[in-house]
This record gives sequence, C-alpha cells and structure tokens, in this order.
Amino acid sequence: MVGRLVLLLLLLGPLGLAGAYWSGFWRPPPAWDLAAPLDIRAEPNLLTSWKLARMELQPESCAEAFAASGRSLRRLPDRSSDHGCPLENVVRLEGDGVTLQPSRPTVTCPMAAAWALFERHALQPAAERHFNSWVVAVRHLGSYACRNVYGRAEGRRSEHATANALDIAGFTLADGREIRLPRDWDRGEAGAFLRELRDGACHSFKAVLGPDYNAAHADHFHLDRGRWSRCS
Repeated sequence: MVGRLVLLLLLLGPLGLAGAYWSGFWRPPPAWDLAAPLDIRAEPNLLTSWKLARMELQPESCAEAFAASGRSLRRLPDRSSDHGCPLENVVRLEGDGVTLQPSRPTVTCPMAAAWALFERHALQPAAERHFNSWVVAVRHLGSYACRNVYGRAEGRRSEHATANALDIAGFTLADGREIRLPRDWDRGEAGAFLRELRDGACHSFKAVLGPDYNAAHADHFHLDRGRWSRCS
C-alpha cells in the first residue's frame, strides 16, 4: 500500500509542477524557464541551445533576450533581394568591450545572440586562461555576401547570403599581442587558445569550420546559425 502511494506521488508530482507552471502559479528561475528570454549573462545550461533555436521561429524573442541581458541592439531594416539573398531580422553586431574590425558587420539577430554568448562564455575566459589578458578587438572577413557555398556557380546558397554567418581571422589582446589564423594555429599557447575557441564556439553556433575542416578555412573560423550542425 505504501509503495503504491509513493509511486502515485512520483507520477503526480511532475504533473502537478507542469500544471502549476502552465497556469502561471509557479515559475522556475529564468535560466530554467522555457518561457523566459535567454539571459546572455547567465552561465549556459541545457536550455540555452533551445532558446537560441527559438529565435529563428520567434524573432521577437531575440530582441527580448538582449533587453533581458541589459544589452543594446541596433536593428536594421529588412531588405528584399532579386537574387535570393534577402536580409531579414538583421542587426549591427556590437561587441561587449570588443571592437569588430575593420567594421561592425551586419548579421541576423540569432547570430548576434550567439556571438554575445561566445564572447562572454568562451572568448574572454579562454584569453584569461591562456594569456592572463582579455580580447579587445576581433578581425573578421565579413558576414553578408550574396553567393553560393564556396562561391560556386551551382549549388545551395551560403549562410553568408542572408548574413547568417561570420568569418573570424584574428584577435588582439589588451596587452597588444595578436593571435591570427593561419599563422598561430599550430604554435604553442596561441594554437591552444585558438583550438579552445573553436571548441567553445560550437556551443553557441550551429556550424563552426576552421583549419581542421579543409584548406578553404585555413585562414579563418566560419561561424553560422544555419540548418546544418558541424564542429570541425
């Protein structure tokens, strides 16, 4: 009898919590609340990837995430295209204490959110661990380019064609040191730093391609929030 009662409580407990949640009577902490915006400042958890993915279906949730995180967001107008390269839900990418060089690129809002997570939870902690410094500038090779994958005449469109990708080539530390691809990929501490960044980026972006992927990516990290997942 006692065993059955315990089993019943175990079964009804989650149902009771679910009912309390959907009725609004009880809410978990925001970081664990499915309905709460993503907080970029919070340590990533099991719901982080889900909340990032939600931004692609519910664009307003991206702006809500920046507002909830105390971050500004410079939204840009949508732009149609006769060549299959429209710009929708795009923003001007701003670093948090990090300058994007040679200019601030245009990216989709989910890309900006993924970058903010990467910068806070992967980039700066890695710089602190490897160099006892922090990154003040990031050199990129561009985001928006109306083209197919690898610039081929045939084939599917690149994620760059909708500003849903960013290519990163180098980093400048606060003490003036520069870490660059491909020069530093296999060079001691700098190489270890770059490989940690590659692995860390895979937690925020869907596809992360670098020198280990192929020769076309020897001089940069390709980061995107597209349909295909790859960390290489």
